[in-house]
Amino acid sequence: MASIIVVGGFFGDEGKGKIISYLAQKDKPAIVVRGGAGPNAGHTIQDDSKKYKVRMLPSGFLNKEAKLMIGPGVVINPDVLHKEIAEFDVAKRTFIDFNCGIIEKTHTEADSAGRLREKIGSTGSGTGPANADRAMRTLRLAKEIDSLKPYLADVTGEVNLALEHDRTVLVEGTQGTFLSLWHGTYPFVTSKDVTASGICADIGIGPKNVDDVMVVFKSYVTRVGEGLLENELDAKEVVRRGWSEVGTVTGRQRRAAEFDFKLAKRAIMLNSATQIGLTKLDVLFPDCAHKNSFEALSDQAKSFITKIEDATDVPVTLIGTGAGVNDIIDLR
Repeated sequence: MASIIVVGGFFGDEGKGKIISYLAQKDKPAIVVRGGAGPNAGHTIQDDSKKYKVRMLPSGFLNKEAKLMIGPGVVINPDVLHKEIAEFDVAKRTFIDFNCGIIEKTHTEADSAGRLREKIGSTGSGTGPANADRAMRTLRLAKEIDSLKPYLADVTGEVNLALEHDRTVLVEGTQGTFLSLWHGTYPFVTSKDVTASGICADIGIGPKNVDDVMVVFKSYVTRVGEGLLENELDAKEVVRRGWSEVGTVTGRQRRAAEFDFKLAKRAIMLNSATQIGLTKLDVLFPDCAHKNSFEALSDQAKSFITKIEDATDVPVTLIGTGAGVNDIIDLR
């Protein structure tokens, strides 16, 4: 059995897509399976000159041998799913659980106006209202939708069968620890728990079937939308530092702050993390761009990484040094 759960450590936008895509190609998992809320979370992957933006499928699709699965805890927008399946040509290896919930027009309409949009900063994807209907037991499920029949499967059963046969399973979380409905900066959070425990529940993986939990941190903190961001930098300073970014799904400007060691330590606790993936080191330390060995990093960068390890008592095992999937230092 070999399973690794990858989740975000801050407020989303940590670079999980890059880390997951790298692991999917490097570790050659039999299955890449996604938990999380729904299409309100986007992952960006850059492979050579190509850039992919994914909202429904797992980010590990660049591994052409892996089965791509979506767990029953995820709500699906069929239009977004069909578009991505066609765009990435993965129809033959995409599987969604019979019990995935379905986002319909009423959900996107409810999410695009009123309190969720104006006060919380919702993405307008319909994910929150769909999850609310799931809690009220009124939401339609994937097994009721004709266009999804070619992709229906017992994802929970398939994942656990793979683990029983010692096949590698890569589990993909979405958003970030402090957007969790239970553990985040309520009410400025997503509509469910997105810590490692919640992601495993979305898929149907019991706690004894988890080998490793990797929490992904960016080398600085960003947040889209409303809610607390301690020591937030003003917009001009963010631009001056070269940290200006926009959200994958919304295109909204991300707010930014320096790396929060206290927050990182709590994320490690909440996720029972065994490893850390650190992204965008090259943005914080431009002289580290495209480096592929720890020895090649500057002393300042090495000191920053050591400080993270000392604060969290967890090793940094993957270090992103550029936008490309292979701009990475693997210390595992």
